[in-house]
Amino acid sequence: MFNALRQSNNAERTRYLVVDNASADNSLECLASICPEALQLANENNVGFGRANNQLVEHLQGKYALLLNTDAFVDLDTLSKTLEYMETHTDCGVLGVRLVGREGDLQPSCRYFPTPFNVFIATTGLERFFPGVKKVDDMTWDHNSVRECDWVPGCYYLIRREVIDKVGLFDPRYFLYYEEVDHCKRVKQAGWKVVYYPHTTVVHIGGESAKSVDQLNAASRQIPRLQIESELLYFRKHHGLSGLTVHMFLVSLGDLILALKALLKGRGWAAMGARWQHARVTWALLRDTHFARQPTR
Repeated sequence: MFNALRQSNNAERTRYLVVDNASADNSLECLASICPEALQLANENNVGFGRANNQLVEHLQGKYALLLNTDAFVDLDTLSKTLEYMETHTDCGVLGVRLVGREGDLQPSCRYFPTPFNVFIATTGLERFFPGVKKVDDMTWDHNSVRECDWVPGCYYLIRREVIDKVGLFDPRYFLYYEEVDHCKRVKQAGWKVVYYPHTTVVHIGGESAKSVDQLNAASRQIPRLQIESELLYFRKHHGLSGLTVHMFLVSLGDLILALKALLKGRGWAAMGARWQHARVTWALLRDTHFARQPTR
């Protein structure tokens, strides 16, 4: 990762800022040998993705800030190309790139904002009955053209410094998940564009951050507690109490639909139990967050 950034055309103007979120290995020692010029901040406890990134704001000096996950690997030209786009498109506040997995499979890279309804139809598999509804992840287009979108994933997240100065960085209430969704919404509300840029590729392994913060049991592995909590906080913040109420109704309806599907397809009690577990956790988190007004950690 550092080698690729160093070999970019902008290497001489790049500063490296790293937050270690209470890693349990020798990450800091390795980083010191690989990139001794990096500023290191070490947390004794895992404070969450958004809060950790927020710690770097006071140390920013340049015109742009690039948030780059440890499980994201850039091409040699990624930094120079994306900075060049930002320089020539001053209305772009946040830029994301084409993301692929370890085997080169295209990942969702250009996304629409979640709503209670589009989350519901995606979860239940009813999307085909509502072709006019914008899905959070629309993978049907070729992904080879520059495109304005609602939000881009935070694994490669290039931000104009002016944006950070005016709207801030991440809402610290999100421990993990929805930080960039919320941030992009605020960026767009402030008048900037969020853009997907496909002319360079970042390999994103994915899932490493989640592994370090949440031990999931088999029944709830697909939808971790942290994601559910962040979703509740997001809908309360941007859709109000009425939107949160609609979301809770649709979550319960969705779990019922999926449980009935599991029963009709003979998937057994474990599949049905997973839906009950999801409903139980969601309602418990609604209570524990005081109707999505505050986080649990």
